Amino acid sequence: MDRLEEKTLKTEQIFSGKVISLQVDDVELPNGKTSKREIIKHPGAVAVIAITDENKLVMVEQYRKALERTIVEIPAGKLERGEDPAASARRELEEETGYECTELDWLISFYTSPGFADELIHLYIARGLSLKENPAGLDEDEFVNLVELTLAEAVEYINDKKIYDAKTVYAVQYLQLQEALNS
Repeated sequence: MDRLEEKTLKTEQIFSGKVISLQVDDVELPNGKTSKREIIKHPGAVAVIAITDENKLVMVEQYRKALERTIVEIPAGKLERGEDPAASARRELEEETGYECTELDWLISFYTSPGFADELIHLYIARGLSLKENPAGLDEDEFVNLVELTLAEAVEYINDKKIYDAKTVYAVQYLQLQEALNS
């Protein structure tokens, strides 16, 4: 056993829902003692930095019940079982914004909250955007407003806490870094 590994002794399934499941694991710690770990299992997700020909970021404003407020985010969504992340990114871009793209490049994948969840987000950048004539619609329980921002406006939205989620802040900071490296 790795000197930091926690060996699972028992798993109790607490909840299984449409998006997540929750389990409580009894674990043996590296020092031989035992503890409990509450773990959220998630099928994974995609997020898309969508950039128009006018160099605007395509985002969505959406109410987030867990926060009890709206925030502005890059298009994103849950992976369907067995779905290729790139196909999911194209699907989410179309469903949430009505845009399709000619270029889609994977940037990075990252865990959102590894202390208690296994959600892995695959981040893509999309260019060559065009509004699709008959785009796939939103899920029936999903409501969004389309927002297009310059990079400077997106930074202001972060400062004003209108953009307040990690994946979108990460995306904006990635673009700022790219801009700095290219100047």
